[in-house]
Amino acid sequence: MADHLKVHPVHDVEAPQTSPKSPLVPPGTSKSDKVEEVQHQHPAPFQPTIPVTQSKPPKKKRSCLCRCLCWTVCLLVLLIIIIGIIVGIIFLVFRPKLPKYSVDTIQITQFNLSSDDSLYATFDVTITARNPNKKIGIYYEGGSNIGVWYTDRKLCQGALPKFYQGHRNTTVLNVDMTGQTQNATGLLTTLQQQLQETGGVPLTLRVNQPVRIKLGKLKLFKIKFRVRCRLVVDSLSPNNGISTRSTSCKFRLRL
Repeated sequence: MADHLKVHPVHDVEAPQTSPKSPLVPPGTSKSDKVEEVQHQHPAPFQPTIPVTQSKPPKKKRSCLCRCLCWTVCLLVLLIIIIGIIVGIIFLVFRPKLPKYSVDTIQITQFNLSSDDSLYATFDVTITARNPNKKIGIYYEGGSNIGVWYTDRKLCQGALPKFYQGHRNTTVLNVDMTGQTQNATGLLTTLQQQLQETGGVPLTLRVNQPVRIKLGKLKLFKIKFRVRCRLVVDSLSPNNGISTRSTSCKFRLRL
């Protein structure tokens, strides 16, 4: 009977159970200490670090623009002040005065309508130019233009001669002007009717004259004189005495 008995291992319930896979942690340590120890034993895999680039500070465009505008305004103001000082010195030293012009006489040597409906005119005009300045001379340059107009139609044109007009000088100029106006039948009829109704014909004499001003011994840059004279003549007949009933001249400068 003893041979039929088999011995089986008996599991002791009261014996402590241990797991071979759980890490051995000393008693009395906290949970965080355990985690740190585990992390120390098994470090994290290497991760490449990305360098941090610092962005450049934005440029102060608005401040630069304001600075440029301020400098520009200051330079303009300074230039205006300098020009004003120069002009003031010129006025104090030279005391400039505008020249004066007048139309003395007009003589018509030709004023007739041809067979091709063209009006041929020849005028001889006497102009007096006065320079009232004590210390300023005037050089009358070439390239001038002088013409006689009736409303918007030019009757004839010519040019003033080149000459120098000294201080307080009065110069009498004789200017010959010729012209040809096409399709002038209606123009001649209008002139004759106005002469019969009013006893006079209004004409305009226009002068564009380039000149150089001389201040003492200094000869300045070229400018233009513009003269416009309004006058009324009592006749347009050739080779007859023509008198001007009224005349007035205006003078302008142009750079």
